[in-house]
Amino acid sequence: MHDRNKLNGLSAQILDACICVHKEMGPGLLESVYEYALLKELELRKIKAVNRVGLELFYKGLSTGKFYEIDIVVEGEIIIELKAVETMHPVFDAQIISYMKLADKRMGFLVNFNVPKLKDGFKRFVNNF
Repeated sequence: MHDRNKLNGLSAQILDACICVHKEMGPGLLESVYEYALLKELELRKIKAVNRVGLELFYKGLSTGKFYEIDIVVEGEIIIELKAVETMHPVFDAQIISYMKLADKRMGFLVNFNVPKLKDGFKRFVNNF
């Protein structure tokens, strides 16, 4: 498991990578466009990231047969949930919080690329940090 300083350093890199993607691509595109551009930007920075990570839901140690899909996991520790929407709804916060708890990750980001300035669409979440 990464220590706090490493996670904070990755956090800064992720924010900067998202800003670069937003500057390059602009708002108004499909979520998948940002997903693949961000994966490439992280790769260029030599940061390990995988997309479309399956997350199985267990109840009392038993599989429920339900699977969720995490947009991007960075360095095996940080979840990124991407959006390209007009309005951010509270259910999006619940979504990333659920993913973080179910996957036992300490940090996550909810990023909406459909904004004029990315800082207005970037939200950090922590779990037992």
